[in-house]
Amino acid sequence: MISVAEALAHLFDLAQPLETEVVPLKHANGRVLVENAIARRDQPPFSASAMDGYAVRNADVTTGATFTMIGESAAGHRFDGAINAGECVRIFTGAPLPKGADRIIIQEDVTADGDKITLGDNLDSNPYVRAKGFDFKDGDVIPASKTLGPSDIALLAAMNISDVTVTRRPKVAILSTGDELVMPGEEPTEDQIIASNSFGLYAMLKDIGAEPRLLPIARDNEASLKTAFSLAEDADLLVTIGGASVGDHDLVGDVAADLGMERSFYKITMRPGKPLMAGRLSNGAMMIGLPGNPVSAMVCGKIFLEPVIRAMLGLGKAPAREFTAPLAHDVKANGPREHYTRARQENGSVSIFERQDSALLSVLAAADTLVIRPPNDPARKAGEIMRCVAI
Repeated sequence: MISVAEALAHLFDLAQPLETEVVPLKHANGRVLVENAIARRDQPPFSASAMDGYAVRNADVTTGATFTMIGESAAGHRFDGAINAGECVRIFTGAPLPKGADRIIIQEDVTADGDKITLGDNLDSNPYVRAKGFDFKDGDVIPASKTLGPSDIALLAAMNISDVTVTRRPKVAILSTGDELVMPGEEPTEDQIIASNSFGLYAMLKDIGAEPRLLPIARDNEASLKTAFSLAEDADLLVTIGGASVGDHDLVGDVAADLGMERSFYKITMRPGKPLMAGRLSNGAMMIGLPGNPVSAMVCGKIFLEPVIRAMLGLGKAPAREFTAPLAHDVKANGPREHYTRARQENGSVSIFERQDSALLSVLAAADTLVIRPPNDPARKAGEIMRCVAI
């Protein structure tokens, strides 16, 4: 058996960077930018008013001063003339600043009478001018690599960028195995259970930028498994669930080997998740064989699948992001494997659930944290600082 860190290193060796593609900006949310995006204009493209009011020369501003209004500037409709001493232009938020003006007097500080305005006694000192290029300038760069979110999309649009170069989404085929499984909505026999792992992993992979698809459940025989493997020939990554242990009905490893898989490793010193397997298929695709227990599969998804997908997307080769938090209560000593215990953050501390069986999806659903305990970790007291991963 190898450690979690060693397993991740092997997985990163297997993870191949994917090709790029150009997509329209409206389809770029959640995609990974792989080429720098360069602004094609200043923002704002002209000095603009930040408030409704009157554009004036700051040198003319004194309490009680009177100005003659010579025109109006609105968003999309600038005043084409220039302001001279004693003159002003009625201006609205977002409108271009007239030539000669360098200050906006907000309308609340003005008394208007026809084409004359008089400044009040308590003038706001803010000039309320957004200078040209105040937000960003022509040639400014959004650097790769990063996952684009809604705010990035808005910024790219303002930069006058209509298309971006992103990493192709990894195609991930998810294969559940076992005679005991039926799909949600079907009527199981007394000896069958509902396939849940594949749906949880599908959601997880979708959230992190992959293009997952569910394969039909493979039964515990070589013919069914070989047929299922053939349905994944166009995938970048095949994720199998179950059948990777050493029982008489655990055939995934043998079938994969028969089909030409070069195994990278099998079994890790982790709880839950010991029977983890990985390798490369004969078509060049990566394969990861997850345990069949529901919690084991989902925890391994967080600790291994997510970092692998990020590596494929060009976001670097790094383990799941950790944080530290104090224990809310005492815990007993750990066993000989690295333990990923389901926990919940409460009032700045983490509370580890008492029940940690790898079949308890209800506990996993109630958890928001995995507390990481190294092999043979001694008993811990409340307040001790623990390594954690958010889930």
